[in-house]
Amino acid sequence: QLHLEESGGGLVQAGGSLRLSCVTSGRPFNSYDMAWFRQAPGKEREFVASITWSADSTTYAESVKGRFFISRDNIKKTLALQMNSLKPEDTAVYYCNGNSTWYGDAFWGQGTQVTVSS
Repeated sequence: QLHLEESGGGLVQAGGSLRLSCVTSGRPFNSYDMAWFRQAPGKEREFVASITWSADSTTYAESVKGRFFISRDNIKKTLALQMNSLKPEDTAVYYCNGNSTWYGDAFWGQGTQVTVSS
């Protein structure tokens, strides 16, 4: 199993920044491609950003390109999401996700709330 625990969410004004963290334990962290998803009230969970196990490639949703940056530390076994120039529409619960083609499984964290006021 891969256990994921998010932190760093909170209330911030539009234009501000937040840094989310995801601490992992269990299965080898570098066996997992990692990603951030988010879900706003009444909406479908949507993809935000992803990073490969070796951090050689990143992918971003069009809505966050140029504002959000995903990174990972394979020594500390953590995932991060730096969020800049936040907008009210970024308000959502943000989830950490790990997906392994080696183990053939995927895991989710419990989520952390991000609220951006106007």
